[in-house]
Amino acid sequence: MTTLPRPTTSLTADDARRIVLRAQGFLGAPDRRAGVRGVLRHLGAVQLDTISVLARSHELVPYARLGAVARKTVESAYWKDAHAFEYWSHAACILPIEEWPHFAFRRRAYRNRPHWNHELPDGAYDQVVKQLRAEGPLTATELGGAKKTSDWWDWSGTKVAVERALMYGEVVCVERRGWKRLYDLAERAVPQALLHDELDDPECLRRLVRLAGESLGVGTRADIADYHRLKGEQVDAVIADSGLVPVEVEGWGKPAWADPVALATPPRGRHRTTLLSPFDSLIWERARTERIFGFTHRLEAYVPKPKRVYGYFAMPVLAGGRLVGRVDPAREGATLVAKQVALDDAKDVPAVAQALIEAATWVNCTDVRVERVEAPGLREPLVRELARVLA
Repeated sequence: MTTLPRPTTSLTADDARRIVLRAQGFLGAPDRRAGVRGVLRHLGAVQLDTISVLARSHELVPYARLGAVARKTVESAYWKDAHAFEYWSHAACILPIEEWPHFAFRRRAYRNRPHWNHELPDGAYDQVVKQLRAEGPLTATELGGAKKTSDWWDWSGTKVAVERALMYGEVVCVERRGWKRLYDLAERAVPQALLHDELDDPECLRRLVRLAGESLGVGTRADIADYHRLKGEQVDAVIADSGLVPVEVEGWGKPAWADPVALATPPRGRHRTTLLSPFDSLIWERARTERIFGFTHRLEAYVPKPKRVYGYFAMPVLAGGRLVGRVDPAREGATLVAKQVALDDAKDVPAVAQALIEAATWVNCTDVRVERVEAPGLREPLVRELARVLA
């Protein structure tokens, strides 16, 4: 059994919450000069997802921190000049290109993996690499077709091969084009100084544990492991040498570690008011979200419609450093529709209205319509506040 070091710092629950908010870019003045690329480096990973309601999640993440960044600017910031690559981290994520060497442990694990869900046809891998070398970058469709049938998971041999090459690190996703991955050879897409697998597993893991701790501000073993989807024993093996320091957090009941830089400066500044993507790294892990914010969050897009409680793409509302409600949005022409609003306290009505109007402006909507508010007595106050601000 591993003996844990004794914490030298104790944090109140509110201290920890503010440290987390600052670490995630929601407390204090946003670094607009660093822009979207600064957000990516600060977070270490931005999750991708196919769902698009107001916008796709990887667009919503910088918007939540910086405000109304043009969506074309977001895409350019991620992909132009080999600034980032897509790989498996917390899920499918955009990652800063300088972290390529630190995912060598995962590429090696994939190369040594004995079983796969899809069989790799003979010769398909070499053919994909040969075609990309001659013609790339290309989508799976351009390589010969992504699917055998219309079924979502019925991949063609070409798609199986190029995805295997991506996992192995021979191929890189260099952009999303109409939501299709655009593949190229790593030897062309990754700067030469970074194109290696020389770091051993402990060095890779130390870096990712440290990055997770910095991005979280403070977290438990499970929090830190979840950030880049490491195993608990991988975290245990390196955390003592990661540079993170043990702390005790009021009410957490579990050992925690913090970024020492975050502990050195008290978190102060203005709180951001915004709608959050359900895939935002602030709320990735449900148990952590409940522990820090007392807020239960679950994406219901994959829940049968009759069983949904808050809506298809319910977006938590962050205001004053707390999660104060949820909005399930949609767009109808130039109108942002709040199909369902979950809001418990009248004092949070102005914040929800502000979040809705800012989001509407960002996606070029000129009006906001509220359809349903769970607390019926709060619907009219919300509608009045929206009308007042929009007037």
